[in-house]
Parts: sequence; C-alpha cells; structure tokens
Amino acid sequence: MANTTKKEYTIDATGKKLGRVATQAALMLRGKMEASFVPHELPEVYVHITNASKISIDAKKLNKEYARYTGYPGGILKEKRGRFIERKGYKALFEKTIQGMLSRNRTRGEIMKHLTVSE
Repeated sequence: MANTTKKEYTIDATGKKLGRVATQAALMLRGKMEASFVPHELPEVYVHITNASKISIDAKKLNKEYARYTGYPGGILKEKRGRFIERKGYKALFEKTIQGMLSRNRTRGEIMKHLTVSE
C-alpha cells in the first residue's frame, strides 16, 4: 500500500525550457519520485509551477502546430504555439503539455487536478 501522506512540490519555471519543466512535473504527479510508488494507486502529490510566463521558448518552437479535429469532414483545425499562448495563456500551455505526458486512462483527470500553474 502506498504512503498516503500529502506531498507538495514547487517548480520555478524561470528561464527553463517547457519540456524540461513539464517532464519533471509529470513524473512528480504520477508519484514516480516517491520510494513508495505503486502503479495502480494515485499518490497524494501536488505540484505548483510558478513563473510560467517566464519560460524560455525559442522563436523556432513558437511555430509548432497543435491540431484538433472537430468531428466534421475537413474539420482539422491547426493552430501555432504562439497563437495558442496569445489565446489561452501559459497556464493552458503547461496543462496541455503535461496532460500529453500522462497515461491515457481514467486516472489522468484525477492526476491533473493536483496541478496548479501560476503565471
């Protein structure tokens, strides 16, 4: 049985790359930083990311495209990362990146509730 004590981690994103911070946060949220890691149990781990708007993003990386499908024929919508940040902000960017790094199962939604991002 996993340790049920609540742990909180804070990551300062100032000057760091998006992927490095997101990978570190995903590992912590999943509980893999704990010695009592059990794959089938949700850990009581909370991660706070501060200074999200101060991350280091190259101009080349701002051209990465995110695609989504509306469900209609010809309904693929593409949006560049720069536009995504303008529209939704850095908080949504971190949530989208970290969510993509977690397992696609029923626990992903519960794990994402333990993440807070402040710009």
